[in-house]
Amino acid sequence: MPDREKPNQRLLSLFREQSCWMIEPLAAEMKYSVPSVRRFLAEVGYFSSFTHNGSWYTLHSIPRFDGDGLWFFRDIGFSRAGSLTRTLIDLAARSPAGMTAEELGEKLRVRCHSVLVQLCRTGKLQRQKMARSHVYFSVDPPIATAQRRVMADRSLPVQLPAEIAVLILVEVIQHPDASFKDLAKAISRKTRVAINTRQIQRLFDQYGLKKTIPVRVLPPGKP
Repeated sequence: MPDREKPNQRLLSLFREQSCWMIEPLAAEMKYSVPSVRRFLAEVGYFSSFTHNGSWYTLHSIPRFDGDGLWFFRDIGFSRAGSLTRTLIDLAARSPAGMTAEELGEKLRVRCHSVLVQLCRTGKLQRQKMARSHVYFSVDPPIATAQRRVMADRSLPVQLPAEIAVLILVEVIQHPDASFKDLAKAISRKTRVAINTRQIQRLFDQYGLKKTIPVRVLPPGKP
């Protein structure tokens, strides 16, 4: 055991001097073979980078991960999830509304479009076309459903244009029994602008309006 402790102590000392090492320079500094140094790293506990093809190493005790489980040392990125593929899956699955390749690339500081496409092909992620980008979601059905719902809500305009809002309110006055779906269809037909029932619901909430269920009044004497 003493012989095994010496290289491990040397390893810890080197990482105190330098937070990240590539395996060959580390092995040369320790005067051990690369397989031996990999074994020492496994005994101490380490992370390999998700950037630079995983060629950089740091010890478990060194990174101070942010809320996304990421830590950067200069341009070297490490993830609590591990590799780039695992990190992409983790980030996309934990995002409330999914993430685009551009958003993921900006967060990870790497280009990741080709990796994301491969993850979709192998069933590790799923995606949906949104404007000019694809949004990547979890493959877990309940999580993906919730993500798509949030994405749909976020994609709606925060507030309808004033002229559209006026048309909706006029339509409500003229057709008080119309459902939100009927109102959306009527306004979309008149304006040739796609209107969603959620937008109309927001308009009602904005003005404190309530959609009442019509009550049919029967003539006297009829059941």
